[in-house]
Amino acid sequence: MKKKQIYIIAEAGVNHNGSMDMARKLIREGAEAGVNAVKFQTFRPENLVTQTAEKAAYQKETTGIQESQLDMLRKLTLQDDDYLELQHLCKECGVEFISTPFDSDSLHFLITQCDMPFIKVSSGEISNAPFLFEIARTGKPVVLSTGMATLGEVEKALAVLSYGYLQVEFPSSYQEVQRVYVSQEGQNILRDKVQLLHCTTQYPASVNQVNLKAMETLKSAFGLSVGYSDHTEGIAVPVAAAARGAVIIEKHFTLDKSLAGPDHKASLDINELRKMVKSIRNVEQAIGSGGKIPALEEQFNIDIVRKSLVAKDNIAKGDTFSLRNLAAKRDGTGISPMDIWDVLGKKAERSYQKDEKIVIR
Repeated sequence: MKKKQIYIIAEAGVNHNGSMDMARKLIREGAEAGVNAVKFQTFRPENLVTQTAEKAAYQKETTGIQESQLDMLRKLTLQDDDYLELQHLCKECGVEFISTPFDSDSLHFLITQCDMPFIKVSSGEISNAPFLFEIARTGKPVVLSTGMATLGEVEKALAVLSYGYLQVEFPSSYQEVQRVYVSQEGQNILRDKVQLLHCTTQYPASVNQVNLKAMETLKSAFGLSVGYSDHTEGIAVPVAAAARGAVIIEKHFTLDKSLAGPDHKASLDINELRKMVKSIRNVEQAIGSGGKIPALEEQFNIDIVRKSLVAKDNIAKGDTFSLRNLAAKRDGTGISPMDIWDVLGKKAERSYQKDEKIVIR
């Protein structure tokens, strides 16, 4: 059975800076780089943050401290018709359109108007039980990012999703949620519908804070497929995640790292995105099947680099073969040195010149 290709998401996010021209170019560049999907973010700023909500430290560094988070987000908003156009362009370019919803209105729009293969849930929503329930009620598959979360918090989010997939009304208690989650039906629906992304929510994230081994912890704890959403600089870590078994790789990209905006600085430029995609595809090929057998290319070298039993010096007819008069030298078309015990102690049936291959019957 052929292994499924790693699904690469090029995260355009809000790196369009509110410009449709930039958004269109991001899609075209992402498609040319060979990604599977280009992802945006859909939100109504007033539904996402309060008027007094502060920016994150990295946002203050990249966009200044004068404006509020709400004002910053207003500049990064696209209209519903814009997303429909972007979805159509993605289809033309041969990539899937995805956008992360950050509020109920945005979720409803994306589900009813945009044909997305799944809903990507951001790390910030992992503790938002009502929203998780609402997402699950759509019936769509979910890719849940787990940045900033403990294993227990991931479990609670999964429990709410399982409940939402199977129940119509919002639960009256978490105990109701838990009963569904631990049921066979609850576990089955999660395996059918949900994939997890390990993530370190910082922009950029320090390499020593990535903890890629947590992917295996998530997979072992919940029995779900696990990928990786990367915020480190460069391409080394996402490529390493691919080698460690990530089924999805998500990475921010931009047209220009020097542009104004919160995420450009921590994103890949177009050339880096292309290199990342190429490197991940090479890693996929290198991983192989796991069977330890000679590769096709190796088989042509076996006789060249392996050795055969030969006469160490001249051997007379009737001499006894021993470690003193046998040697192992290339090429490998004669008796293998691993079969030396079949030769030791036998009499030479003819004479041998030095370096001549030994022959026995």
